Order: sequence, then C-alpha cells, then structure tokens
Amino acid sequence: MEATYAALCKHGYASLRMQDIADESSKSKATLHYHYESKQALLYALLDYLTDSFAERIETLEGETPADQLLSLVEHYLSPGEDDAREEFRTALLEIKAQGPYDDRFRAELTEFDRLLHGRIRSLLEAGQADGIVRRDIDPDETAEFITTVLNGAQTRHVAVDHPTDQTYAMLETYVTRELLAEDATPTEVGLE
Repeated sequence: MEATYAALCKHGYASLRMQDIADESSKSKATLHYHYESKQALLYALLDYLTDSFAERIETLEGETPADQLLSLVEHYLSPGEDDAREEFRTALLEIKAQGPYDDRFRAELTEFDRLLHGRIRSLLEAGQADGIVRRDIDPDETAEFITTVLNGAQTRHVAVDHPTDQTYAMLETYVTRELLAEDATPTEVGLE
C-alpha cells in the first residue's frame, strides 16, 4: 500500500502504471499482478486502506471537548501539505474522485470515506449537545452535512486552483464558536481559547 501511495503521488491517477508501483516496492510487476489483477484493483485496495487509516485518525482527535475535537478534525483535514508528497496525493485523490461517477467501486469507497467524516462530525456535535456545550436546537446531522460539504469543497478548491485553506479554517472556527456553541458556553470553557 505504501508503494502504491508513493507511486500515485508521483505519477497521478491517469499516468500511474503497475510498473511505477513495482518500482516503489520490493515486489516485481509480476508479483503485483499475482495479488491484484489490475491497477484498478490495487487502487481499490489502496482506497480501502486509506479509509481505514482515516477512520483511526479521526477517532483519536486532540482536544478536551467535542467542540475542540471538531476544530482539530477541521484543522487536520484542511492543513496544507508539509511536503510535496502530501500535495501530490491530494491531487491524485481528486483525480480518483473524478472517476466516482464512472466507476461504482470508486464511488463506494469514496462514499464510505464521506460517511466516516460526516458520522464523526455528527457524533462530536451530539456529544457536545449532551455536555451542554453545543446548542440543542441545531440538527447534528444537517450541521455535519454542511461542514462535510465545506471541507470537501475547500480541499477541492485548494487542489484545483491553489486556493489557501487557512481562510476556510478561520471561517469554520468562527462558525463553531458563534453559531454552534450554547449561549452559556464560553470558548474558554470548551477548550477553544
């Protein structure tokens, strides 16, 4: 999976070949074909692997409160790449997302990734409501839908037109603190200052 990830980052989806993946690993192209009948099958496995990895990361977010953890998730999702490989991966992932309408398996994997993100945001909002930190009159499902859409749009815009994500993060932080926090909850009390 690491070799597939590295090759995908270097070559992008459209140009990726099984030989590129073999060149990044200790396996031969023939060995890769023995385990995966095609490049597509290997990419399906990679998306599954990345989805599992993402699920683990978003379950162990930094922060004392659900609101703080929500902003930690947003920051992690929007943080710019610290190296070229992360930016290259985001570009390759956008290429894969573009295949979703034409490839049912890609669509299923991407849907699972989206479901995980939405579900984690919703669970953080519900936990915040239970703790009295998040307003009780908001719908956690609808709010999670909105935040998920903003995150995906910001990431796509960043990759497609190199728009920085820091302004989107700042706006989401403002949205959380002004619109989602309960009236009697101060940012300091919920770990946001």
